[in-house]
Amino acid sequence: MESINRFLQLSRIQYDQGIVSENHLVSDPLDQFLDWMQEAIHSNVAEPNAMDLCTVAEDGRPSSRIVLLKGIDQRGFLFYTNYTSRKAQEIMHYPYACLNFFWQSQSRQVRVEGKLQPVPEEESDAYFATRPRESQLGAWASRQSTVIQTRQELEDELMRLEQHYSGLNVPRPPHWGGYVLEPDRVEFWQGRPNRLHDRFQYLKTEKGWQVFRLSP
Repeated sequence: MESINRFLQLSRIQYDQGIVSENHLVSDPLDQFLDWMQEAIHSNVAEPNAMDLCTVAEDGRPSSRIVLLKGIDQRGFLFYTNYTSRKAQEIMHYPYACLNFFWQSQSRQVRVEGKLQPVPEEESDAYFATRPRESQLGAWASRQSTVIQTRQELEDELMRLEQHYSGLNVPRPPHWGGYVLEPDRVEFWQGRPNRLHDRFQYLKTEKGWQVFRLSP
């Protein structure tokens, strides 16, 4: 334990990959996010669309997991999941959530807060049809977040589904689909030396988006 604590004390990174000022920002946080996402993609950041999704249970306990951003449009941030999963059950009871993107090589972080809405069924159908067949079958095979006895149980179900849909298109399971997070608060964080980071918060108001610089 002592050696681990010693390592954690020493493993500090000096963030010096760039700066952000008021003059660098655009008026809409979705456009600003797309700019940063494009830069992350062009810089070959590994899985730049990976994001931490935090939801809250009925008893007030938060939980988080890494999911993949699958789209962004005028509504907000889009991802897909199993509607019977733990996160979906938490969303049903409390439809507000937070997303967090961290691009270490660029010393950047983006936090997004807002309300989640299921996407229309036809939109989920269209996206599901683009998935690899193996992933389509996996969506049927997995009863996400439920207890299973062995790995073999899962693989046997997948084999049964492969036989069942042999030569057929795999339809979208009724328990699988998309959510869109409609943001009302977005923060852009640029790491700076000595932990004096640049932080800008977009806050949605009746007058539109307002931008504030936050102390690091």
